[in-house]
Amino acid sequence: MKRKRRKVVRRPLVGPPPEVMDIKTLAQYLGMGRSKIYNLIRLKKIPASRIGRQYRFSKDLVDQWLRERLITRPEEPQISLFKASGR
Repeated sequence: MKRKRRKVVRRPLVGPPPEVMDIKTLAQYLGMGRSKIYNLIRLKKIPASRIGRQYRFSKDLVDQWLRERLITRPEEPQISLFKASGR
């Protein structure tokens, strides 16, 4: 008997994202699956903090990580996706 695969429903994040996110909230924030995030953690490609057996993510660090990985064509000026902060 063949098992049916359960369809994964990705729900968008409702409201402003919290300053510290868990895996589920980060997946909603980035619009990707949890397994992809675990893979990025394993490869040390995304900033994460481990507290016990759980991972936590700072929104500021994740936003900075996204900005650093923004891909544009060299001949085009870079478009800012985020508001400039006065820090």
